[in-house]
Amino acid sequence: MQILAEEFSLIKRLPPYVFAIVNELKMKARARGEDIIDLGMGNPDQPTPKHIVDKLIEASQNPRNHRYSASRGIPRLRSAICDWYKRNYSVELNPETEAIVTIGSKEGISHLMLSILAPGDVVVVPDPTYPIHSYSVIIARGDVKSVPLTKDINFIEAMEKAVKEIWPKPKVLMISFPHNPTTSVVDLHFFKEVVDFAREFGLIVVHDFAYADLCFDGYKAPSFLQVPGAKEIGVEIFSLSKSYSMPGWRVGFMVGNPKIINALGRIKSYLDYGIFQPIQIASISALNGPQEYVDEIRERYSSRRDRLVEGLGRAGWEIPKPMGTMFVWAEIPERLKQMGSLEFSKLLIEKAKVAVSPGIGFGNYGEGYVRFALVENEKRIMQAVRGIRKVLNSY
Repeated sequence: MQILAEEFSLIKRLPPYVFAIVNELKMKARARGEDIIDLGMGNPDQPTPKHIVDKLIEASQNPRNHRYSASRGIPRLRSAICDWYKRNYSVELNPETEAIVTIGSKEGISHLMLSILAPGDVVVVPDPTYPIHSYSVIIARGDVKSVPLTKDINFIEAMEKAVKEIWPKPKVLMISFPHNPTTSVVDLHFFKEVVDFAREFGLIVVHDFAYADLCFDGYKAPSFLQVPGAKEIGVEIFSLSKSYSMPGWRVGFMVGNPKIINALGRIKSYLDYGIFQPIQIASISALNGPQEYVDEIRERYSSRRDRLVEGLGRAGWEIPKPMGTMFVWAEIPERLKQMGSLEFSKLLIEKAKVAVSPGIGFGNYGEGYVRFALVENEKRIMQAVRGIRKVLNSY
């Protein structure tokens, strides 16, 4: 008997990525020879710093580094992670019990959900959100309860209302600030409210801190773990992808509550042998080495943000400047909003030759928006602005 994908219960709960529709249109247009400016996927375009690459090459030439590694990460990398937290946030961590290396943040989040959720457990997730925050729960056979994260709704109040109404009681709260896709930022008081809230309702907090370093205009993102008692109820995840332009290297880490870290470690011990050891050694150089590159990448994204937002503003599309992330979250102009974010994204590919991410792909409350990723140079961004201006002027 032929086995069809539709017969697999988990696959039926995982809808096709909305982004795949836009990506297919982009690829077809490029196949026809069209020059499409891709501001869709948040895929950093800058090369990894030379000293990190050099360390990878050096470590790769040592045959001892070709063997299986440790799924939790080598001790020196875990120590470097804890030192990084101490320098940047004055947070003390034990590298043996409170830090674990992950194969990027998506792997860490997904395997964490497998390790701490039972079938039917409820996880509270903002809407809109980065897709893996929801789909990792579904993969773990859990249930997602969405709470709106919009400019006109108080997220803490909405979260409290939702948690009081949910049965069974939620087990986990998944958050991420600076936030993808909305670019929302918070202060340390917000995390204090989250910690108090989690204690009151017995929630585990998982904070995705991927855009910790990509902050602008004097804003510095706080770490969730800076709040006294945060380690008692949660963990934080960071990735080297954005800060150090290392997306393809797949290096992340999770720190915080030792019981939660241990649960992830147990799952990972069955599923992987860790990242290729030379990559881990090079990652130590990223965390402990010169940090000027982080400042440079921040300035580059800030400059691209200004070019895009100011250029679209002159074209009649007013968008607030984000204070964090590598994205611009743009509400579709009122006269075009009725077509929806997916059709609007299709229009931009067809007429402006610009690919963006439709807001509906991030959740129901993402409808009416599109997300621009600042992953092209300023010249290409201005080319995109000119193409979008033509579209706006024709409606």
